[in-house]
Amino acid sequence: MNNTYYIIDFDSTFTKVEGLDELANIALAGSANQEKVVSQIRSLTEQGMNGEITFSEALSRRIELLKANRSHINQLVDFLHTQVSESFQRNEKFLREFSDHILIVSGGFKEFIVPIVTSMGLKEENVYANTFVFDAEDNITGVDQENVLAHEKGKVKLLSSLKLDGDVYAIGDGYTDYELRASGLANRFYAFTENVKREKVTANADHIVPSLDEFLYLNKLPRSQSYPKSRIKVLLLENVHSVAIEAFKREGFDVETHKGAMDEEELSEKIKGVSILGLRSKTNLTKKVLENADKLITVGAFCIGTNQIDLKTCTEKGIAVFNAPYSNTRSVVELAIGEMILLIRNVFTKSNQMHAGKWDKSANNSFEVRGKKLGLIGYGHIGTQLSVIGEALGMEVYFYDIVDKMPIGNAKKCRSLEEVLRVSDVVSMHIDGRKENTNVFGKREFEMMKDGVIFMNLARGHVVEVPALVEAIKSGKVAGAGVDVFPYEPKTNSEPFENELRGLPNVILTPHIGGSTEEAQEGIGLYVPERLLEYMNNGSTTGSVNFPEVQLPLLRDSHRLLHIHQNVPGILAKINNIFAKHHINIIGQYLKTNETIGYVIMDISKGYTNEFIQEIKDIDETIRFRMLY
Repeated sequence: MNNTYYIIDFDSTFTKVEGLDELANIALAGSANQEKVVSQIRSLTEQGMNGEITFSEALSRRIELLKANRSHINQLVDFLHTQVSESFQRNEKFLREFSDHILIVSGGFKEFIVPIVTSMGLKEENVYANTFVFDAEDNITGVDQENVLAHEKGKVKLLSSLKLDGDVYAIGDGYTDYELRASGLANRFYAFTENVKREKVTANADHIVPSLDEFLYLNKLPRSQSYPKSRIKVLLLENVHSVAIEAFKREGFDVETHKGAMDEEELSEKIKGVSILGLRSKTNLTKKVLENADKLITVGAFCIGTNQIDLKTCTEKGIAVFNAPYSNTRSVVELAIGEMILLIRNVFTKSNQMHAGKWDKSANNSFEVRGKKLGLIGYGHIGTQLSVIGEALGMEVYFYDIVDKMPIGNAKKCRSLEEVLRVSDVVSMHIDGRKENTNVFGKREFEMMKDGVIFMNLARGHVVEVPALVEAIKSGKVAGAGVDVFPYEPKTNSEPFENELRGLPNVILTPHIGGSTEEAQEGIGLYVPERLLEYMNNGSTTGSVNFPEVQLPLLRDSHRLLHIHQNVPGILAKINNIFAKHHINIIGQYLKTNETIGYVIMDISKGYTNEFIQEIKDIDETIRFRMLY
C-alpha cells in the first residue's frame, strides 16, 4: 500500500446528485411551492460550488429554505443508493482495497453520506462531513456549528487538522475541493466531470478526470477497465439516431458527432485518434482514409450495406466492421409497397394536377395491384418481406437472385433476369451495391420489360443507368417509376439535388429515405452500438461482416487477451509456447478463423509480466493485440 491519501468529495462526485437538493425535493413532494423552493436551493448550491458565494453562506441559506424531517433522510438514502456514480460502481474493488487511505470530505451531511459510502467498502471513521440539528419532532432545524465544515474554508481547516503524512490527491467537482490544492494541503487537484462540469473549477485543476477510471489510470492504480473509456474517441457521422449517441456517452466514451457525410480528404484528417467510427451510406471509408486511421478499432455501418467501406483493408488492419442487416427492412418494404400502389393508380400524377388546379376524375391509366405480377430483382431480407406483403395484396410474385434462394409462400423462382423482366407488371430492384453491380440494369434490360411497366429502385443508385431509365420513361416503356437512390447524392440537406429524372411524369423521387423512419433509425441506433460495445468491452464479434464470429462469455475475475493475426499455420502453437515459457495458466481459450485472419481470445489469471505481453505482441504475424480486464 502506498502512503498516498485520496480525498474524495461526495455530492456530484461519489454520487450523481447533490444530496441536500434531493432532500428538499423529497421533503417538499406534493407541496405547491416545491418547484420554486427546490430551484432556489439548487441555485444556491451552484453558486457555492462555483465559488460565487461563500460555502457557509450557501449552506446556511439552503438550510433556512429546507423543511425536512429525519424520515425524509431515510427516503433520501434509499434514493442515493441508486445514484452512485457509474465509475465508482465499476471500481468498488479499488474503494475497498484502499479504504484505509480514502477519506470522504464533504460539505454534505453524515446522515446520508455514511450509509452510501460504507456500503461501497469505505470506513465510517474516514467520513468527514456536516451533521444536522433536529428538534424534538425530528425536524431539521440547523447544522452543527461546532463542526469546522459548516464554516468558510471548512475543508481546508479540516484537512490541516488531520496532518496527513504523505501525498494528498483531492478529487471533486466544486471550488472548495480546489481550495485544498490552493492552500498547499493537496499535491494535486482532479476536477471530476462525470456528473457536472464547472468551468471555474476545471480551469484551476491539475487534471480534468471525466471518470474515476481516468483518475486511476493516471495514477497507475488498480481499476476495473484496462483503459479509461474517456480516452476512447467515437466519431459518428451522417446524423445517426440520438439513442446511439447516448449509448456511447453512457459508457463514458468521448463522442463527437457530425450531421452530414465527409469526403475522403476531410475524413482522412478527422479519423486521426478515432477508435470507433459510425457512418451511414454516403460516407466512403477508403484505403486512403484507413491509412490515416492510427487508432481505429471498429466501424459501425448504421445501415444495411457495407459497400461504402473498404472491407479488405479493414480486415488487413484488424478493424472489425459491423452493420445493421435487418433493422430497416420493414421501413424499406413499406415505402416500396406505398410507391407501387401510388404509381399503379397514377395517384402522383393526379395529385400534381390537383395542385395545379386541374380536376381529372377519369380512370385512365389507373389500376389495382391485385392480380398484377411483381418481379423482384434480389431476394434477400427486403425482397422476401416484399414478396410476402405483395402476395397478401393478391399479386403473383416472381424473383431472380444470383444466389440460390428458397421461395417463400407462392413466390416463383426464375432461372434468369430476363425471365422475370418479361413477365412482370412491376419490377423492383433489391440487389446490393457491390462494384460488380454498377450499371447492371440498362437499356437492354428495359427493352426486355413489358410496355407500361412500373419500375422501382430502392437498392443502390449506381445499379441502374439513369439515362436508360429516362429514355424508357419518355418512350412509355416505363409508365411510372419510384426512385429512392441515385448515383450521386447530396452530402447534406443544404446541397441541391441534380438529376435527369426531375420533372418527368408519374415519377416519385425520394431522398434515400427507404430506411428513414423513426422506428428504423431507432432500431439501428440501438442495434449497431450494442455490437460495437460488445466488441470493445468483451471482444465478441457477433454480427461482424469481416471478422470470424465469436460469441464470448462475460469476463469474470480474469484478464482477456485478444489477438488478431494473419491466418497462417502455426500461430496458435507460437502463442501457447509463450504461455508455457512464462508458466501462464489459460482459464479459457477461443479461436475462430476466416480466409484472411485468425482471432484468438485467451482468458488468463492476473499474474503475468510485461515481458510475457510483449512477446505475444511481437509474434511476426500479429495484426492487432488488445487486453481487457
